[in-house]
Amino acid sequence: MSRTLKVILAINLMVLAWLTFAYPDLMVGPGKLIPGHKQLETDCFACHASFNGASPPKCASCHKPANIGRLTTTGAPVLKPLTATPFHQELVSQDCVACHSDHAGVKRYHLKGNFDHSLLKQGASDQCQACHKSPADALHKSITGNCGQCHTQQAWTPANFEHDKYFRLDRDHNASCVTCHLSNVYSRYTCYGCHEHTVANIRREHIEEGIRQFDNCVDCHRSSNKHDIKGGKEGNGGKRDRAHERD
Repeated sequence: MSRTLKVILAINLMVLAWLTFAYPDLMVGPGKLIPGHKQLETDCFACHASFNGASPPKCASCHKPANIGRLTTTGAPVLKPLTATPFHQELVSQDCVACHSDHAGVKRYHLKGNFDHSLLKQGASDQCQACHKSPADALHKSITGNCGQCHTQQAWTPANFEHDKYFRLDRDHNASCVTCHLSNVYSRYTCYGCHEHTVANIRREHIEEGIRQFDNCVDCHRSSNKHDIKGGKEGNGGKRDRAHERD
């Protein structure tokens, strides 16, 4: 390589280095910032430390953990307070960039995958309802405060649900959820997707047994064994006590 070429290359490298430090938002910025940070677009060092990337302490200098979701960075009340943000005060360390990124080029302000509950202080990760609102369906209303019996902290689904409390999934009923819970809506189910009988077809048999409420199969039948009937007696072929079942 000639001396002239080396000089030109050196000059180009110096110019590039100068431009990078003078206009980092144009040279190395991965994308635009969120509207709330628009005034910082040309001031990279408001959030970044030299050669170390985004600096969590700089985030916390504006976003006080105790005020996240309640107050803006200027101290004004948030118009729609966020109820699921108190966990920011329960983090082992205030490492904002462990979950958040601001630039549009890296999915700004988007959670990086699932939240890692190990970031929470000891004991805080067991208080699910401090951050998560309990589902209002009938199933969850009967379960209070013990989310861990079905769910894990790694993912909300799939859940380890003890189905035998409601219906035993044995023999032909060991099927996928959508077989009975249409569209995977677990709060509703149907038995008529597989069984040929309908309420009209089974009416006579149930009325003979003194059973007048038979529109909900699992109210009585708890497994694929037709003789395994709630309130029934195995010794008489599973027939129910008529006096017990009559209205």
